[in-house]
Amino acid sequence: MNEYVVLLKRELLSLTREKTIILAIMVQLLIASLASVILQGIMAFYDPASIGWGTGVSLRAGFIGEAGSPLPAYLRSKGIIVKPFSELTSAEAAFRDHQIDTILFVPEGQSNVVNMKLILPRTEARRMVILVMLDEPLKEYEDYLRQANGIEVNYKDFGGQPYSGYEFLYSVLIPILMLFPALVAGSIVIDVISEEFENKTLDTLISAPVSGGQVLISKMSAAIIAAVIQLLISTGLLIWNGIVVERLILVLLLAVSFAVAISLGAAIIALWFKDRQRAQFVYSMTLITAGAAGYFLNPSPFELLAKLSSGALDFSVLAVAIYTMLPIAIGLAIFYRSKRLVLAGK
Repeated sequence: MNEYVVLLKRELLSLTREKTIILAIMVQLLIASLASVILQGIMAFYDPASIGWGTGVSLRAGFIGEAGSPLPAYLRSKGIIVKPFSELTSAEAAFRDHQIDTILFVPEGQSNVVNMKLILPRTEARRMVILVMLDEPLKEYEDYLRQANGIEVNYKDFGGQPYSGYEFLYSVLIPILMLFPALVAGSIVIDVISEEFENKTLDTLISAPVSGGQVLISKMSAAIIAAVIQLLISTGLLIWNGIVVERLILVLLLAVSFAVAISLGAAIIALWFKDRQRAQFVYSMTLITAGAAGYFLNPSPFELLAKLSSGALDFSVLAVAIYTMLPIAIGLAIFYRSKRLVLAGK
């Protein structure tokens, strides 16, 4: 046991000198730390209507119109600050002084068709955000005007797609952050095992009072420990960004099981080829193939992580058990064969 601890410390120390691995981990942690910013940035292209939703954007709108108009109430219900003005000239002066962000001018005494004047800033980004935030209140006001004229059309009766930012967060971003440490762990295992063969240092290790199994398990343990640390930090950064991860224990358990499985598979590839370049190529192709094949599973790893992290009720307990126990089965198999595989590569 003491020999295993010594080997494990040696491997963990060597990981701190791997610049490529450290850079990959830093990129992942950067993504996790800026998760909310990345989410809103991507959603601005994928679904512009998501801008302003839950971002804390404060909009100040100047309103000129009848005192009994329901439009200011519709605006306030969406978190928009409404400042009433008696005339357009004073509202335009406040707009130029940046006291308000937009102006809604509804002339009094109109019947049937209502002509509204909307004044927006010149900056395209600000203009797009304002239009998106005004969309719902103006639809409600239009609905009110139609009912007042005897036309029964209600926008709230129309179904639509769920909020796309929610979909992207739980079906893409969180699964990627949970699976990325497993991919890095596999790459680490490939490097540290292949390095022993290429530098011909395996003979020295085997000649010491340690077994081949201890050498192999210590290298995989270091990679898995690094993956666990990444997962814990990433989860903490997601929570710090205000992102709720439901069933956190199950999500982490599943992510760790994937890290164990991929690390064990990478160890077998490295022992078989004993060459870093070929082993990394086969490892990459295997991951691509396995990832594509995973989508045919029901549920797929991505789907299961998405359901667990989002709090969905229809997740499969059996699937969680299978995905969790599979690495243990592979680990037992490779543990009993590891010494022979290592000694065969001398």
